[in-house]
Amino acid sequence: MPLSQLRRYVTLAAPAAAETEVRRSRFLCDVAPASTEDGARAFVDEVRSRSRDARHHCTAFVLGPDGATARSNDDGEPSGTAGAPMLDVLRGRGLTDVVAVVTRWFGGTLLGTGGLIRAYGDAVTAALDTATPVVRELRKGRVVDVDHAVGPRVEHALRGLAGVAVGDVEYLATGMRLHLAAVPEAVGEVDRTVATLTSGVGRVNPAESSWVELRGDD
Repeated sequence: MPLSQLRRYVTLAAPAAAETEVRRSRFLCDVAPASTEDGARAFVDEVRSRSRDARHHCTAFVLGPDGATARSNDDGEPSGTAGAPMLDVLRGRGLTDVVAVVTRWFGGTLLGTGGLIRAYGDAVTAALDTATPVVRELRKGRVVDVDHAVGPRVEHALRGLAGVAVGDVEYLATGMRLHLAAVPEAVGEVDRTVATLTSGVGRVNPAESSWVELRGDD
């Protein structure tokens, strides 16, 4: 789907981890949200620093609302046996802006190609099973300027509109300024509400769009 048409995507609310064991080899998977490649690599470095005694730190991450950026690394395991199956699990869950690191402590028994693919995939699955997914939705930005006299009434009305999130509220010498994030379908209702409550005096101006994390009541 073109990025211009993408309205929602799923990521993780917070880091999570889980450990599995296969024939005495330990596999510890850490997963976390990450919005940039630098952020993903910083998380990988953090995990490495906690477990320098491990033989492998295999990684995979998917970035961008459309999941266009994807990277994986086998970190010394046979090619295609670690990073790729980890990436497959992340994509199979429909996640993006997410990074996974599987730390392996070798148990003395070779697992073979198929065994490694299953072990690394299962480790990521186990960590994701403990994680909390969260939906982010693209909202159009709006800035509303109204007089002090009607400002609280306008703010209350806007907070009651479905698909509208009221962010910062500024109290200026000229009146109140409300920063909103609204789904496209609600923009017209924002305009009508402000116009009605201010007798057409209030101003609604476009602002930068943003991704908003949805809560249970959104």
